[in-house]
Amino acid sequence: MPMELTQSRIQKIWLPNDNRPALPRRSCGPQLANSPTVIVMVGLPARGKTYISKKLTRYLNWIGVPTKVFNVGEYRREAVKHYSSYDFFRPDNEEAMKVRRQCALAALRDVKLYLTEEAGQIAVFDATNTTRERRGMILNFAKENGFKVFFIESVCNDPTVVATNVMEVKLSSPDYRDCNSTDAMEDFMKRINCYQASYQPLDPDNYDRELSLIKVIDVGRRFLVNRVQDHIQSRIVYYLMNIHVQPRTIYLCRHGESEFNLKGKIGGDSGLSNRGKKFAVALNKFVEEQNLKDLKVWTSQLKRTIQTAEALQLPYEQWKALNEIDAGVCEEMTYEDIREQHPEEFALRDQDKYYYRYPSGESYQDLVQRLEPVIMELERQENVLVICHQAVMRCLLAYFLDKSADEMPYLKCPLHTVLKLTPVAYGCRVESISLNIEAVNTHRERPENMNNSQKPS
Repeated sequence: MPMELTQSRIQKIWLPNDNRPALPRRSCGPQLANSPTVIVMVGLPARGKTYISKKLTRYLNWIGVPTKVFNVGEYRREAVKHYSSYDFFRPDNEEAMKVRRQCALAALRDVKLYLTEEAGQIAVFDATNTTRERRGMILNFAKENGFKVFFIESVCNDPTVVATNVMEVKLSSPDYRDCNSTDAMEDFMKRINCYQASYQPLDPDNYDRELSLIKVIDVGRRFLVNRVQDHIQSRIVYYLMNIHVQPRTIYLCRHGESEFNLKGKIGGDSGLSNRGKKFAVALNKFVEEQNLKDLKVWTSQLKRTIQTAEALQLPYEQWKALNEIDAGVCEEMTYEDIREQHPEEFALRDQDKYYYRYPSGESYQDLVQRLEPVIMELERQENVLVICHQAVMRCLLAYFLDKSADEMPYLKCPLHTVLKLTPVAYGCRVESISLNIEAVNTHRERPENMNNSQKPS
């Protein structure tokens, strides 16, 4: 007999009409084929392993795959409160080697807890893992617990790149808090030498031919991929092959104020108001003052973003993926219209704004999936100005600022304001620049009392 189904009121998806426990909410994202995955970083110190770990984790969480980094260095700092010198990392320092192994095992215990009891899908084990003995220990741990393993090795032999990484990131670490930069640099280079002597790179042609892995060579100049097991691993590979570390700036802004903004209507395809046109002119002046080389300009395919871009006197590219969230049956309606004509939908959206899907429309979750190609291309580019819409800008901003799905729908993205994003070592610096053209306020704070909420946005 066909199974009876019930439609979820918030997400508008069909669910079995029985008493089976619901899947964890975040399982609505891309699914692992069979079992959780441990991503194992490999490489000498100052090769960008933590940079890759944090950036990849930010991406995976954004697309809906619960991911967490387990940095063994942090466990070591907790176990050894005061770092003295590189002697701690010498391979003949037996006492220190015991401590380091205990720290690795403690991190693996937390990995197991996260993947088996905390609904995690991917754990990133961030450490040097430079010997076959250490990687074998991790493989045995994964086998015992039924976890998949994917190795990411960062290889870089350019001394300039390594020195730059040490100066920008390592010298500011807690290990060197009370140390001058010259002494810290000397100590850290000796620390690298301690690992160099026993380093056994991954060998996909012989010893490691059965392992799933990617070798990232010289900060993305070349890649070597071996035995990708599933969809998630292929997406990880694709992502790593698109990111770069060149200095650049990303500018995000909404279109100028529209006629529908003035009327309080959502969606639609209206043109700019008079103040919106003034913003477009002001944006042109702002862009000229930035004096950027080879600035790319992207818009949606809706009239209000294209009108804004036209004032820039620059080539621009239209992306359908950048169109505003589809409000379905609520398109071109005011909040008051929605409250009167669709009171249940009006209330449901406040309950879970990220997962709520408009009837015949989209949710923020749908929007994230739609915007993934935009993120991939943004990672490939250098200087870009994206002229988009409120919900779209929130999704893009959440990616760069590592905001959760719960926070995303309430990020403030006011009209006539440019957000300047500058990628830094382990994150992104954001600067909010108002162009001083008045506009209506379309932001709505998270309702304090869900039952008495007044309007969705």
